[in-house]
Formats: sequence, C-alpha cells, structure tokens
Amino acid sequence: MQDNYCAYLRKSRADRDAEMKGEEETLARHKRILTELSKKMGKPISRFYSEVVSGETITARPVMQELLSDVESGMWKGVYVVEVERLARGNTKDQGIVADAFKYSNTVIITPSKTYDPNNEFDEEYFEFGLFMSRREYKTINRRLQRGRIASVKEGNYIGGSAPYGYRKVKLSKGYSLEIIPEQAEIVRQIYNWYCQGEQQPDGTFCRLGTDAIATKLDSMGIKPVVNDKWSRATISDMLKNLTYTGKVFFGQYKEIKTSVNGKVVKKRVYDPNHLVAQGKHEAIISDDQFELAAKMRTVNQKNTVPAASVLQNPLSGLVYCKKCGTLMTRLAPNSRNKYSTLKCPNRYCGNVSSPLFLVERQVLQYLKDWLHAYEVDNKAMNFSPINEEINLKLDTIKKLRSEIAQLTSQLNRAYDLLEQEVYTIEIFKERQANLKNSIFSLEEQLNAHESDLNHLRELQITQELFAPKVRHLLDTYKTNSTELNNSILKELIARIDYEKETRNTRGKLDNCNFSLSIFPHISN
Repeated sequence: MQDNYCAYLRKSRADRDAEMKGEEETLARHKRILTELSKKMGKPISRFYSEVVSGETITARPVMQELLSDVESGMWKGVYVVEVERLARGNTKDQGIVADAFKYSNTVIITPSKTYDPNNEFDEEYFEFGLFMSRREYKTINRRLQRGRIASVKEGNYIGGSAPYGYRKVKLSKGYSLEIIPEQAEIVRQIYNWYCQGEQQPDGTFCRLGTDAIATKLDSMGIKPVVNDKWSRATISDMLKNLTYTGKVFFGQYKEIKTSVNGKVVKKRVYDPNHLVAQGKHEAIISDDQFELAAKMRTVNQKNTVPAASVLQNPLSGLVYCKKCGTLMTRLAPNSRNKYSTLKCPNRYCGNVSSPLFLVERQVLQYLKDWLHAYEVDNKAMNFSPINEEINLKLDTIKKLRSEIAQLTSQLNRAYDLLEQEVYTIEIFKERQANLKNSIFSLEEQLNAHESDLNHLRELQITQELFAPKVRHLLDTYKTNSTELNNSILKELIARIDYEKETRNTRGKLDNCNFSLSIFPHISN
C-alpha cells in the first residue's frame, strides 16, 4: 500500500489575537509551512484537515474527531502539524485518546522541529510530555487572561472587541474606553423610547413597537447599522439588553457549565446573575430607569419556549447560500405551523421561498449518489475530465524540455572548447554564450512552470482518488453518524450550495422539490 500523509491545521486563541494585529492568516501560513516541509522530506500531503472552531476538548472539534477516526483506520502513514500541541490541549483523557490513536495505528507525527514515532519509547515520552506541558500552559494563560480582564473591568475600562452602536472605542493610557457618537446615540435613545413608551399616533396615543417593527422602521428611515445594510430583530434585542448603554462595564455575564452525558462532556452557557458589573469610564446614553423598564417589557413579551438543544441540528449548516441575495441560509426549528425544520433565507427583504430542510438534504445526498455512480461506471466524476492524459502530456513536455536544456548546455560547453582552441574569437564566443544562456534560461522557466503544473495535477489526482471513498463512506454511514460529523464531512466534500425557489408548495404537495440547487464540490481541474 502506498504511504499517504495528511496535515492537521488549527487556530489557537493566540493566533486569532495575532491576526487582529495584522499578522498573516494562521491556517494559510501553517499550510505553507507544512507544504514546504513535505516537499523537503519528499512525502507529499494528500489532504489537509482544517479546524476553525476553538474547542478545548475533542468532542468540540469535529474535524479532529474525523482525523482520529481516519488515523485509527490506518489511512495515513503520518500526520503533519506545526506543533504537537495543536493535536490536543484538553484534559488527560483527551491526550490519552490522541496518543493511543497514533500509537496503535503506527502513525508518525511530523513537525518542523521533530518527527515523532509513537512506538519509539523515547519519542512516546517526549510526545506525552509535550501534550502535558501544553495543557499546563493553556491553564496558566487562561488564568492570567481572566485576572487581567477582571482587573481592567474593575478599573472601569471597556474590554469588548468592538464598540456597540452609539459609541466608538478609544485608547487610554491603560486600556480602552468608549466615546459617544452623538447622531448614533440619539438613535439608541429613540429605540428605547419606541420599545418602552411607544410611537405617538395621530390621535395623540402611543403604540409600543416590538423589535421587528423597530428594525423595519429604521430601515424605512434610511438609517444604517454598523455592520450590515439592514437592521434585524436580533440586533435590536441585543441593544435593549446591553448594560453598556447605562455607563456600566461588565464581565462574566454568561458562564460555561460542563456535564457528563453518556460519557461525553456537554457544555452549556447559562446567565450568571452574580457576574461582575462596574461603573465604566464612558458616558451613559440610557438611564438606569429606562434600561430596567426595557427589561420588564422583555419579561412581559417573553414566550415560554423550550430551550433549543446545544447540539447542531442542521447537517447543511454553513453550506447553503441564497442564490438571490447571497445570504447564508439558516434553519428554522419546527413550530405550531410546521412540524418539520425549514431552510430559509434570513434576509426579510429577499423573495427566496423556504423549503423543508429534509427535502434539501435529500437532494444533496442524491447528488452525491449520482456523482459516485458516474465515477464508478465511467471511472471519472461527473463534469470532471480525467487527468491521467494531462499528466502524461506534461511528462512528455518536461522530458523534451530537459532534453533541449541538456543539448544547449552541451553546446555551451563546446563553445568554451572552441574558444580555448582559438576557433572562436572572444567577441564571437561572448555572443554565442549570451544566446545559449538566454535560450537555456527561457527553457528552464518553461520547465519550472510545467513542473509546477504537474505537481498540481498529481495533487488533484490524489484528491480525486480520495474523494470517491469519502463520498461512499458518508453515504454508507450517514444515518448512523451524528449531525455534527455529517456536517463536517459534507464540508470536506462540498464548498458551497446555492439555493433558489420561486413558488411555495401548495397544500398536499409538501414533498415537491420545486427548488434548484447549484452544488460546488471540493474537486475541480
């Protein structure tokens, strides 16, 4: 069996902080480092596992789960990673899972500084010690970070990443604070007035506006929010709950509770009524009385709904985009009107019609089934030309170029001989030398370009060879996989799905797939 190698890429919290300061995107930088390392070692990387979530445990990192599953199955001879700490920074149990997966599958770990053989006694100890120290470092950094934030809040500094609407973030001699933007602050006050007192009617009475009505009214007035083009119900709701508008700063408003369910650690974020609140250095926009009144209004309007589960419910999450406006489609949970989940465009100004999620999911799986069938029957995937012939043509071209370069180099050597034999004058030799060197340089440039193309084609060939087994595995295990795992594998197979639907389903025709999907897989020429 041919030795195959993969690479695992993951961002850390420090990486994200560095990116905010203008440094290069972490995954791209790490991918370049590992690609150069693989070329130097002569062991090309067949696949990159990219993790963008910041999970402390393996259960919170679906791509890591998939990597470990593939490692345990013996798929890889080795795994490239910039440092072993990227593999596991969780608890001792997680570190043991990672160490055992590599040890019992005899899979090596390759880093720029060292290659670890888990079955070598000294490498195993070095690897386990590295994981232990990374966990200790993680806890130390986290404690230091929390202490710094608490001290900064107690001093009245603002520690949020960006300023809320109505303020701009300003640098102090130590820490940050907020400065009022007068025209935006007036909009904030108006939002609170509409929500608490209401909008005055022609007869002099006041009619309270809900969050959705406020968002619509602001849009109709041509007022823009900070980030998006349109206001949303969620944005208004967050503003009505933001204590910052009262001149306060806070920390730890929500805390993470961990419980063990069926042997797995489940995390849940809950509101902490005893979180730290301090008087900020910035000026208030809303009075305490107005803020408390808005809180009472929310309590009155709040519906007694069952909290949604903290696990992923949408296998197509992050994949399906509205073809009309480009917005990422979202899942609408079952309700009293629809007994099934719905995939919809969250842009209320878009006319794209929603569909039952299970219908869209069914069509995506059918696409993969059709692709796999065509690949197995014709030995090629739908819409993708075979590349073996292209590789052979590139090899022939490279062979001819090398032959021409060798021939010209031989001619250049003979020119030196003719100069020594005084057959060539110095002037003739220099002219001949310049012409030959220019020709060799031009051919070498062509050779480098064709060799680069050949490497790309070979990488594509490997990708295609791995793509079909991955599709087959997904289809075979889809019903038994978790939603998180299915979503993770689908993202490995599919780059994007564009969704469009013009007509609503009529009564009795729920199963009518009267929508179109444009599916873009992670494989192309």
